[in-house]
Amino acid sequence: MNACPPNEPCPRVAVRALCAFAARSGDLDLRFTPSPSAADGIAGHATVTSRRGPDYQRELPLAALCAGLQLQGRADGVDLVARRLEEIKTHRGDAQHIATNQRALHWAQAKLYGWMLCEQQGWDGLELALVYFHIDTGEETVLTEWCEREALAAHAQDLCQRYRQWAHQEAAHRAARDAALAALRFPFGEFRAGQRELTEAVFRTQRGGRHLLAQAPTGIGKTVATLFATLRAMPEAQGDQLLYLTPKTPGRQLALDGLRRLNAQPLRALERVARDKACEHPEAACHGEACPLARGFYDRLPAARQEAAQAAWLDAAALRRIALAHGICPYYLGQEMQRWADVVVGDVNHYFDISAQAWALAVAQEWRVHLLLDEAHALVERARGMHSAELNPASFEAARAQAPQALRREMARLHRHWGELGRDLRQPWQPLPDLPQAFVQALRQHVGTLTDHLASHPSASAGALQTWLFDALQWLRVAETFGEHALADLSATPRLGRSAPRPRLAIRNVLPAPLLAPRWASAHSATLFSATLAPMDHIATLLGLPEDAARLAVPSPFPPKHLQVRVLPKVSTRYADRARSLPLVVRAMAEQFQAQPGNYLAFFSSFDYLQQALDAFAQAHPEVPVWQQERGPDEAARAAFLARFGPESQGVGFAVLGGAFGEGIDLPGRRLIGAFIATLGLPPVNPVNERLRERLQQITGHGFEHTYLYPGLHKVVQAAGRVIRTPEDQGVVVLMDDRFQRPDVRALLPPWWRL
Repeated sequence: MNACPPNEPCPRVAVRALCAFAARSGDLDLRFTPSPSAADGIAGHATVTSRRGPDYQRELPLAALCAGLQLQGRADGVDLVARRLEEIKTHRGDAQHIATNQRALHWAQAKLYGWMLCEQQGWDGLELALVYFHIDTGEETVLTEWCEREALAAHAQDLCQRYRQWAHQEAAHRAARDAALAALRFPFGEFRAGQRELTEAVFRTQRGGRHLLAQAPTGIGKTVATLFATLRAMPEAQGDQLLYLTPKTPGRQLALDGLRRLNAQPLRALERVARDKACEHPEAACHGEACPLARGFYDRLPAARQEAAQAAWLDAAALRRIALAHGICPYYLGQEMQRWADVVVGDVNHYFDISAQAWALAVAQEWRVHLLLDEAHALVERARGMHSAELNPASFEAARAQAPQALRREMARLHRHWGELGRDLRQPWQPLPDLPQAFVQALRQHVGTLTDHLASHPSASAGALQTWLFDALQWLRVAETFGEHALADLSATPRLGRSAPRPRLAIRNVLPAPLLAPRWASAHSATLFSATLAPMDHIATLLGLPEDAARLAVPSPFPPKHLQVRVLPKVSTRYADRARSLPLVVRAMAEQFQAQPGNYLAFFSSFDYLQQALDAFAQAHPEVPVWQQERGPDEAARAAFLARFGPESQGVGFAVLGGAFGEGIDLPGRRLIGAFIATLGLPPVNPVNERLRERLQQITGHGFEHTYLYPGLHKVVQAAGRVIRTPEDQGVVVLMDDRFQRPDVRALLPPWWRL
């Protein structure tokens, strides 16, 4: 009964994956379980198993045949003498409030491991223990049950029968996918100059399991080249999944367009979007009593999952259509299909965030994951943000105002601890030598109490209390990794009501390297590509890439004469010199426009400087059309700004360097013929950046470069890259600052710029 059918493959399946597929039912319910991070789970398992006796075996490998499936997994803990198997789950809040369907899933896993252990040891039964470990208090809630081997076998057969057809379907899909990828052809017939070199380097490293830093000019077709090379490498590398990750939304569409051109059927492609953008009922909480798309989610999921798998092309629109047709949440259908997609296109946070699902899934499934990271120069700042956190007293006060009497005492205690932090605050911003441990402990206790309250009072789970809880949980997760790579600080806030002002309490990541190193180690291969990665040592150091990471700098394939780059030697855009140099900036812009009328982008270091320049230019040259970037533009404002750059129009669009229009926009041909860059792009000198510089100086010996110079010039090169988008484009870039003449600055600019 358990043997594989003759002449058929015997698919392998992990116990957790089998149960996630076949043992879930009922509502989607995210009210009461702000789940521990992966690091929390590892630490919790270690704590529980360290409490057991000498006969206890940890992470015991188990394997068995069942209904034509090869089951495999690791039991959390086994005592062979006592005939006892433990399944350990970490949690926050009262274990009594763990949802019934979630508890059933945990028992399903325990029973599968129990049957496999009985098969291995020849037992007729054993004791199963479901151990819930409270990550904040260290308490264990233990549920036990004696199970006979026959009952466990029947349970295993039932789950495996539900999964068997899907498993064979997926095995057939994988074989067809790999055959199609092995025969994949480049969609454009011929490679552009430089594109072949990039493609071959990506293919070699993705096949061989190495990481690659690749700098290549804008316009050579990096997206299609890297996708094609990686997809071709996957069958030879026995790769399981390709994650194409980008720090900005427009990059997702470029990747999806590239996949469509490659037309690698039956490749299953999935677009992941943020939960707030995919939510159909933003006013409702994520549980069956509040949201109709959460009600009965797991009961309707199998049919939706099957349709999604057959559809194969799962961009946001297709995923939404399928989900709503089956009455379930599009976002969580996307999360489910993450398990079954060949290519996933999404934001970098899906793999690098502190609680990233894509990374956790890859580790749990022991997948060979291929990474493509577009606009990789931006990953440093994004990674810092993902591993930083701040507590805002305004958020806490909003929660206090909503809190019932049962929580007031606990919150008042935390409020007092918070107030003690501000007693010695004598300046608007103040660094801390370490985390305030008394406050951290009070916050942990408060989080536990608040979690239990929300579990007991479901109606309170969609308001200021829950928002504050998630803020506090994120802060505590970041605090658990606090070390030399991070800074802690206080910043003053206005008085809130009658209470004394409480400071903001921030943990700022300085060096993402030690936190990202495990992510690189978990990937089979990663290609980080951008038009701006110089110097590559800077990127490799801050991101923690392995020492053997390969490097490639693709020269520009475009004739140098297509891009004129000029430096204005007598202009200083330093803050103290701006008023004096502004007439020179205006004159240079006007002379260039008069010599070559067309569409230009003008970049400045701040909105204030932009406004000064715009006013001066408009007053001196009212005949030239001008338009400007709004502060925090929404999608409509962004589209309106770009629409002004028509093939037949003329004028100057004023924008902030490093903002929405400094990268990730495509204005080919006559839509953009030039750029003025009136800044070196250096981040502002302020107490936070100076503290960052000092810490990076201590760690790397290059504090100024890592903090100011390299990030600034990356923004300059990205902005200039808007001008030449195709081999036919021609244009001009005017660098308006005398510092562009310095040798150390010129060394960081693209070698194909002829200054």
